[in-house]
Amino acid sequence: MDSYDESYALGRAFHEALAAGDWDLIRSLLHDEAVWVLPGDNAVSGEARGADAVVERARTIAGYGLDFGLLHILVSRDNMALSLHNTARREDRVLDEYVITVCAVHEGKISDIETYLSDVAMMDAFFV
Repeated sequence: MDSYDESYALGRAFHEALAAGDWDLIRSLLHDEAVWVLPGDNAVSGEARGADAVVERARTIAGYGLDFGLLHILVSRDNMALSLHNTARREDRVLDEYVITVCAVHEGKISDIETYLSDVAMMDAFFV
């Protein structure tokens, strides 16, 4: 298996674990010092530092009832990205967001995650 196939498989495993709420699997895909940066000013934004904090962030986001619609897994020479269409509804709040989550891959594990959002204000309003 070449590095592109490995990165693709890592992206698929990360998405499937997130969608299924398999926190142990997510933890196993991360370096201990993994960092996740998410824009905005809300309950899930900012920097999550360390694999346990990254898992806790994923758990918190999923706890809002999101459907993590996978559009594409994209790979580069060294990294991968997930193109997602995240949707959810709770009370009078609606989330309908396009997301790119770029993952730096080091030694077969995710070391850094940076998320790009199509509508930061919508995220801020939803994740209160």
